[in-house]
Amino acid sequence: MIFPRPEWEKFRDRIGELPMAAQWWKRIFLGNAMDVELDGTGRVLVSPELRAAAGIEKEIMLLGMGNHFELWDKATYEVKEAEALRGDMPDVFKDFSF
Repeated sequence: MIFPRPEWEKFRDRIGELPMAAQWWKRIFLGNAMDVELDGTGRVLVSPELRAAAGIEKEIMLLGMGNHFELWDKATYEVKEAEALRGDMPDVFKDFSF
């Protein structure tokens, strides 16, 4: 996930408030977070550690998710999307109007 600073701070605070039973997930979300800078042409360099953790190889998908972005390995995303489309739409969408 890629957050603008104000959204990251909200997310970080919500994660920080979770109970001790979620301590390992708190470590995963907060302990692996990194600040990144835009280069002179507006690109973001994703560290090799984060690329490896996300399974990002060559081609990526950048998805706008409202208040943050998700960065996916393209092949992994396509597999996950196909799996979702083969399944039933979640109940929360039954009364959702497009």
